[in-house]
Amino acid sequence: MALIDAVVPSGANPHENTQVELMSEPAGNLGEIGIHEQKLLRMGVFVALAIAIHNFPEGLATFLAALQDPNLGIAIAVAVALHNIPEGISVSVPIFYATGNRRKAFVYSFLSGLSEPVGAIVAYLALRFFVGGESGAIPPQVMGVLFAGVAGIMVYISLDELLPTSRAYGKGHDSIYGLVGGMIVMALSLLLMK
Repeated sequence: MALIDAVVPSGANPHENTQVELMSEPAGNLGEIGIHEQKLLRMGVFVALAIAIHNFPEGLATFLAALQDPNLGIAIAVAVALHNIPEGISVSVPIFYATGNRRKAFVYSFLSGLSEPVGAIVAYLALRFFVGGESGAIPPQVMGVLFAGVAGIMVYISLDELLPTSRAYGKGHDSIYGLVGGMIVMALSLLLMK
């Protein structure tokens, strides 16, 4: 994600258009309101794409875990389903506030989530073909690299995009409370699903 930000020219990169500064300024006329809506829409689309990319290997991880141990696969699927709820919200809310269209917000959120099962099938077939041994098993080192990449993408997006935007629109410390609350929910889910 950092490489994409560095390569895409700042004028065309919605991530670099100083959206938080523009969104946090009070709108004085209709032109500024249009800019705010455009920035929100760009951010929503960018987050949808990032989450779609994130969901691709996440679907693979869930699928592979289910192949090796169905009980573990169910536990991972439940944990993934729980954390897909705030992901869907982070896609649909900016798009809804930018367009006022619930259907468009739902469609973008749905499409970003749909990449998970598609990613599971496509990535599994590709990995099995390229790195699978004679048995078709994928080495744990490759899985470790995939998990690290997925985690890195989401940490980068969260800290560089979602948290600053949430602070610009939130009241007081709402975004930090949400961040800590999310950490608590994930920690509890990991403990409960052992």
